[in-house]
This record gives sequence, C-alpha cells and structure tokens, in this order.
Amino acid sequence: MSVLVFADSSEGKFKKTAFEVVSYGKKVAEQLGTNLVTLSINGGDASELYTYGADKVIEVKNDLSSFNAKGYAAVIKQVAEAQSSNVVVIDSSVDGLTLAPLVAVGLEAGYASNVVALPDTSSSFVVKRKAFSNKGFNNTEILTENKVIGVAKNSYGAHESSVSGATESFDASLPELGVSSVSIDKATGTVTIADADVVVSAGRGLKGPENWGMVEELAGVLGAATACSKPVSDLGWRPHSEHVGQTGKPVASNLYIAIGISGAIQHLAGVNASKVKVVINNDPEAPFFKAADYGIVGDAFEVVPQLIEKLKAFKQA
Repeated sequence: MSVLVFADSSEGKFKKTAFEVVSYGKKVAEQLGTNLVTLSINGGDASELYTYGADKVIEVKNDLSSFNAKGYAAVIKQVAEAQSSNVVVIDSSVDGLTLAPLVAVGLEAGYASNVVALPDTSSSFVVKRKAFSNKGFNNTEILTENKVIGVAKNSYGAHESSVSGATESFDASLPELGVSSVSIDKATGTVTIADADVVVSAGRGLKGPENWGMVEELAGVLGAATACSKPVSDLGWRPHSEHVGQTGKPVASNLYIAIGISGAIQHLAGVNASKVKVVINNDPEAPFFKAADYGIVGDAFEVVPQLIEKLKAFKQA
C-alpha cells in the first residue's frame, strides 16, 4: 500500500500546487504508516519533489506534452495499480477537477474535491471540504477501499521535508485519446493566475481598456497576476484568459484586490476562496464590500495611483 500524488507541471516545470499536494500527500502517508509515491508526467527536476517529501518519483515520458484528461487519467490509474496505491491525491485546479473524477471511476474509488485539511483517520477516513461555493464546509466520509482526494489550492501549503528518494521510469499504455491539439495559445506574463499568490483584478469601473495601465503597474509592484471580471472580457477589453469568477478561472490567492468590480454573485463565488480580499469601489453599496476583508470607497483613478506610490515608497524604505 502507498499514497500516490500527481504533481502537475507546465512546460517542463512543476506548478506551485504540485509542491502543495506532495506536502499534503506526505502527511497522509505518515498517518497511514506508508510511503509516498509521486507521479510526474513530462515534469521538471525530480529533486524538487524530494524536497517536499516524495519517497519515490515515477516519471512518465509518453507523448502527453499537452494536458489530456483521458490520457492523464489512464496513466494515473496504471501507476496507482502498479504501486498498490489506494489513496491518490490530485489538486483541485480546473484541470484537476476534470481529471480526478475520471481517475476515481477507473479505480472504483470514492472522490472528494476541494479538500482543505488532512483526513481524520482515527476511526474511518473523513475529509473536510469546501462547500456551497466556498461559503461553508462539510465533512465527507470516504467508504471505498480506493480513495481520490482533490486538495484545494492554498489550503495546506507547501512544506519542505527533504528525503533521499528514488526515481523510476514508467511506460504507460495509452488509450485512444479522441482529442488532439493542433495549436495552443498560452497567456503571456510574468505571473499566471493559477500560480499567483496575489491577484489584481478590475471591472467595468475602469471605463475602458486604455485605463488598464495602472492595474498592470499595481500588479507589477506587488508581483501579482492581472485579472478581470466577465463583462470586461466579454467586451474584449482584456483576454478571456484573465476572466476570473465562477464562470471563469477560480482564484484562491493569498491576496485578491478588486478594482471597480461591483461583486456579482458569480464573481464572488469564484474568488471567495482567496484569504484576504480588498475592494476599491466608488459605490458604498457595492455587494463586494460585504464579502471584503478591507474596503476603500473612492474613485479608482485617484485611489490606485496613490496606492502604487505608497507601495513603491514602502518597498524602497
């Protein structure tokens, strides 16, 4: 028996979420008195995974250079069976939420997504999950022998626990994938929304795409990713890759700054997992203020430049 973790990667580099799920998997393995096996599909340097507690790294070099849920699920199932892993840990990213149910079906496993804490294994196997669009929690008991856990981003953190692990190669048998990628257009920028600890987002309150310079400048000062509300991407002011919310990309950053966004329920549901939310809006009745940790009532065109100036002065002090 072992615990298997899928360490997601992009362009040959492990994502931040990979180190979080490896850290989580390490503790689960310790709870169960077993070892941690980490699966890498065209990933980065295996030594990075050993830093966070992987006892063994399985490297798969099959032709899966771009994400394919069916292909990835087949690989994870085969590795889990080869390693006698009855607990599989995957992140709860957009890709992870697509992938994990397929893995669960293949392994005839119970599946719990958006898990925010280590399982309670004292008498059975119970996990705490986010529910109701991140407005509450529930405790879910997984009764099946095989279990798949989807860990919510930024819920556990990445914790170093260096070990001297071993690396093995695995040649998976891929099914007919049914889908092939002709071309992939990736969002460019120094920080992606998926990996960002800080996200600076703006809405129609900025009045037009020509005013996005101050949003980008604020993001640059904070080392943040830029994002936008759905109406902004629909209007073509910003690329759809920056659209966050329930109908866009979910955000679980440490800090989320919303500028000129009123706070529609779909937007709030998609960003509610962020730990600290700051809202800048000239409407004191904007719904977002009810969900915010900090709020500034004022004109964004006055507040944001002052905020940038103060942050720059603070960083130089």
